[in-house]
Amino acid sequence: MPSKLRLQRIADRIQQELSSMIVRSEVHDPRISGISITDVTVDRELAYADIYVSAVEGVERAKEVLQGLESASGFIRTTLAARVELRAFPRL
Repeated sequence: MPSKLRLQRIADRIQQELSSMIVRSEVHDPRISGISITDVTVDRELAYADIYVSAVEGVERAKEVLQGLESASGFIRTTLAARVELRAFPRL
C-alpha cells in the first residue's frame, strides 16, 4: 500500500500532465477547451483517480464539459499511462 506522500506525488503528476495536454490541445474536443484542472485525488489502491475541473464560463457549461471529458477518457487515460510510469494506471 503506497504512502500518503506517494499518492500525493502521483496525483500531482497526473494533474500536471493532464493540464499540459489540455493547454497543448492534444485532446481534440472543443467541449474541453477553456477548462482547468483544479485537483486530482487517487485512492489508496491506485484503482481510481478523481479529477476536478473548473470551466471559465462556470456552471453553464458543466454538462458539456463532463460529456467531453467522458468521451475522451479512453484517449486521456492511454496518453497519461504512457507518460506516468505506474504498473497499473487508475481509472479516471
